[in-house]
Formats: sequence, structure tokens, C-alpha cells
Amino acid sequence: MSGHGFHVHGPHDHALEHAAQGAHGGGHDDKMTNQIAVITAIIATVGAMFSYMGGATQANAGLYKNNSAIKKTEASNQWNYFQSKSTKQSLAELARDLAPEDKKPAYQAKVERYEKEKNEIKVVADKLEADATSWDKQSDEQMHQHHRWAQSTTALQVAIALAAIALLTKKKWLEYGMFGVAGLGLAVGVLAILHI
Repeated sequence: MSGHGFHVHGPHDHALEHAAQGAHGGGHDDKMTNQIAVITAIIATVGAMFSYMGGATQANAGLYKNNSAIKKTEASNQWNYFQSKSTKQSLAELARDLAPEDKKPAYQAKVERYEKEKNEIKVVADKLEADATSWDKQSDEQMHQHHRWAQSTTALQVAIALAAIALLTKKKWLEYGMFGVAGLGLAVGVLAILHI
């Protein structure tokens, strides 16, 4: 406002005044607008939490898959060690069979030692393989849960988009669509929580 009582509106002032006056009118459109705004804020908050959980489960799946790979490598190393002992045992058996009678007991002792060592190595290798399988299973479960979180988050994002379109067009069926898609997103989120 200038010193002479002349007031100049900026381009957005008229729209703000109109919105402020309309908000006090209490009509159906205002009720719909307020309802959708509140629901959209709730959907966005839940969507943010579901998105975080989706990221966390994806990270866990990667860690578990990495742990599985480490255990598989360790198991492979044990099986290589087992094979080395088998080769030594075979050579000791050959030496025993070809050795004079007085040297046979020494080679037989080596054969028995290698057999015992192989059995111990096999137990370790089998345990490492079981651990790798367990880590793989946990990784798969986390990826499944991640997909549920991602599906849920996507549905909630679509619901927010429908809310924006419903606000712009004032179409009641879009508002119902928003509620339906948001409900679907929440249902899939519950499936993720329940690990289904």
C-alpha cells in the first residue's frame, strides 16, 4: 500500500485471498479438500516408513548373500584341504602296499591319521555349507520382504497421486480410488510386517 491509499496486489495475492475466503465457507469442496490433505499427509508418512523398511530389508538381503558367499568360499577351501588329505592318504596307502613288512606299520599309521583328519575336515566343511545355505535362505526371505515393502510403497505413492488429481478435478470417484489404492498399499505393508 502506498502513502496515498492506493493498494497494488501481487499476482498471487488474489489467489491467496480467494483460498482464504473459500476455506471459511465450510462447503463440501472445502471439507473434501481438508480430508484429502490430511489423508495424504498420513499416507505420505506411512509410505516414508515403508520405504525405509524396504531399503533396510534390501540391505540385509545383500549382507546375508555376502555372508553366504563367504561361507561357501570357506567350505570350498575345506573341501580342497580334504582333497589334499585324500591324495596324501592314497600315497601313504600305495607306499604301505609297496613297502617292506617292517615299514608297513608306519605307513598304516599315516593312512589312519589322514583318514581321521579327513573326517574332521568333512565335519567343518559340511557345517560351513549348512551355514551358507542358511544365509542364502535368510537373504531370500529378506528380498521377498523387500519386494512387499516396495509394492506397498508404490501403491501409497499412486494413492498420493490420485489424491492430487482428486483435489484438482474435484471428482469424488478419484477420492474413492485414492482410498482403495491406499488401503491396498497398507494391506501389502501388513503382509511385509507379517513376513508373508
